[in-house]
Amino acid sequence: MTETFEPIRYTADVVALTPDGRVLLIERDWPPFEGAWALPGGHVDPGETSRAAAARELEEETGVRVAPADLIQIGAWDAPGRDPRGRYVTVAYLADVPDDTPITAGDDARTARWWPWNGLPARLAFDHAAILATALRAEPANTDGPAA
Repeated sequence: MTETFEPIRYTADVVALTPDGRVLLIERDWPPFEGAWALPGGHVDPGETSRAAAARELEEETGVRVAPADLIQIGAWDAPGRDPRGRYVTVAYLADVPDDTPITAGDDARTARWWPWNGLPARLAFDHAAILATALRAEPANTDGPAA
């Protein structure tokens, strides 16, 4: 019997939230999902943990610096077909950042923007809506979005 193995790519994403209920998204500047809004994130480099990759990608794409130790893992997403480029597995992290955190789009982001939790864009890339829903459940509940 011949075994076949599917190449798997390893990525990390970050849900950056402010106490006043905003989430940081980037507008993708490349396919797939060019022009769609997405969580900051990207590939885990050789020898790097997903936590370190998440902090690095957040800073590269938005200018927001968070210590890897301050990131809270909220889950892993590995459904076949979640990325049209092939099999991708992502580990997602939650980062609590101050309300006045400045952002600067960089790296592969066309732009970066703070969005109100209850007014997210309709077009989100990949399965990022599911990741955001999990992040909301990870936060203490209130009627306005993430807890203050």
